[in-house]
Amino acid sequence: MMTQTSARFALGHVVRHRDAAFRGVVVDVDPSFAGQPGETGDISPDQPFYQVLALGEGGGFIAYAPEDALEPDPEIKGLSQVDERRFFTVDARGRHAPRTHAIH
Repeated sequence: MMTQTSARFALGHVVRHRDAAFRGVVVDVDPSFAGQPGETGDISPDQPFYQVLALGEGGGFIAYAPEDALEPDPEIKGLSQVDERRFFTVDARGRHAPRTHAIH
């Protein structure tokens, strides 16, 4: 029997990492760790992992983080419309997808 996992965050959600002190926007979600077995150390690979376009002093970077390390960021209300169009395609139902991927 296959286990179904629900992601807590969706594309376009603004999050922050509890330990690494970065903030950013979710640009992709994997239902579980997409790397090699054993690469996560003590972190469970059996949870959603997120690609986050993180905001840093030197600009943006892509971070790959497990769900249990992320939380909503109440200090940032969301993307501006300019940034939303820059990074995402948005369908008629309001679903976001990275510009490099089709809407799932």
